[in-house]
Amino acid sequence: MAQQPIELISYDPTACMMYPQGISANDLAMLAPHVKGARKEALEDLQLWHSGDPVPKHKQPLDAGFMDLPERLLAAYQEQGEKSELGQVLACAKRVQGLVDRVVVLGIGGSYMGAKALFEGCCHPYHNDLSRAARTQWAPAQVDKPRIYFEGNNLDNDAVQGLLDLLDQSGKCDSTEDSCAIVVISKSGTTLETAIAFRTLLAALRKHCGGDEAKVAQRVVAVTGQTNSRLRELAQAMKLPDVFDVPEGVGGRFSIFSPVGLLPAAIMGLDVVRLLEGAAAMNRVFREADISANPVLSYVSVCQLLEQLQGCHLRVLSFWGKGMESSGLWYDQLLSESLGKGGRGATPLTVVNTRDLHSRGQQHQEGRRDKLITNVTVSQCQRTPLRVGHSELDQDRLNSLSQKSYSQIMTAAIDGTNQGYADDRRPTATLHLPLLDEASLGQFYQMLMLATVVEGRLIGINPYGQPGVEVYKGHMNSNLRGKSG
Repeated sequence: MAQQPIELISYDPTACMMYPQGISANDLAMLAPHVKGARKEALEDLQLWHSGDPVPKHKQPLDAGFMDLPERLLAAYQEQGEKSELGQVLACAKRVQGLVDRVVVLGIGGSYMGAKALFEGCCHPYHNDLSRAARTQWAPAQVDKPRIYFEGNNLDNDAVQGLLDLLDQSGKCDSTEDSCAIVVISKSGTTLETAIAFRTLLAALRKHCGGDEAKVAQRVVAVTGQTNSRLRELAQAMKLPDVFDVPEGVGGRFSIFSPVGLLPAAIMGLDVVRLLEGAAAMNRVFREADISANPVLSYVSVCQLLEQLQGCHLRVLSFWGKGMESSGLWYDQLLSESLGKGGRGATPLTVVNTRDLHSRGQQHQEGRRDKLITNVTVSQCQRTPLRVGHSELDQDRLNSLSQKSYSQIMTAAIDGTNQGYADDRRPTATLHLPLLDEASLGQFYQMLMLATVVEGRLIGINPYGQPGVEVYKGHMNSNLRGKSG
């Protein structure tokens, strides 16, 4: 079913092994049996989840269903076509694309961060500022691509007011160009940030549709839990034509390859089949490859050894380009909520270079020796590389670079920065993507989700569940409702 062969992403930790402050081949060899054991345990977790057998107390919660979700969705799509879940997602996306020109995605945490990462990674950098015709032309599949906005992820009054101002400019929903829709994502429907935003924007949408509830229902899509969901009850009361499930056994921060991430991505016009194929390719490598050729196991090994042996408890994902900043923030949540428990867990940090070399670079170069820096690089640009160009006004002394491209200058910056880190014996590694596209990002997200689970099993922390967040939500609700009843 693959459109073309998947070019694999790669992980290179060589620069972590070049000096005494790094790690050695012997260190990796000694850890290898434990890392392989953690992989075995993670895969056994998946088997246990599929079996339906009782889950031991120390394994609860067990949300291992994300692991083979890409393969299951692709297989069902191949067998059932438009009747499959993926087929229904694609059909809904096509309907929304043809109906409206603005889509607001409501969700918080894992309910929106994957979609935001895909939006920034694969869509035009100024997507919402382009005309509908220009957005369609930019799309590889030449499909209509609505403007995309994200809300319900905070309680910022002015930000929501600003979005309402923007939607008010659309006027009545009499044409595609003037119409908007809402995709609301919440497993339980009880998360206040998202629920409040939905109520607020739903009122605006009703006004936009002149009070016509049938038109409103056509412009709202819900993605929610199958049971005990207030959002599902609301969707049923509104008679929404499209309601998708958050799969059982898939936690929010692991849900990017479910309708939580796939539906917004499909509405954006992305190739979600290719995204899933990339994730499935990473699964094959994870299951079959030895550590040296396995990005998941190599990454876990290097991160853990540097944390244990050198005190590198800060993990810096250094993206060389702006398109993956939200991917870094997605990983910040994944690692923090999964392993930040019991007084343990590394702290993730996202930086974008060369931008952040002018803010954090000094600290990373000469500050505390508590950081592992993982560069995330991409082989080639999506667009034809720009060149500096020649000018009759050479006061800036750039004519000597006139034949250099942005890509060449970026490469020089990457090499120069890494050389500086090496000179000062700062541990670095490189995670390399062939292209910033759906196939590469599918691998990237699946790799980091698998790595997080394997690391959790390796160090004895259940990577599933989020007890700290639940405490915050409980106190928040108590403060709002408890005293007044």
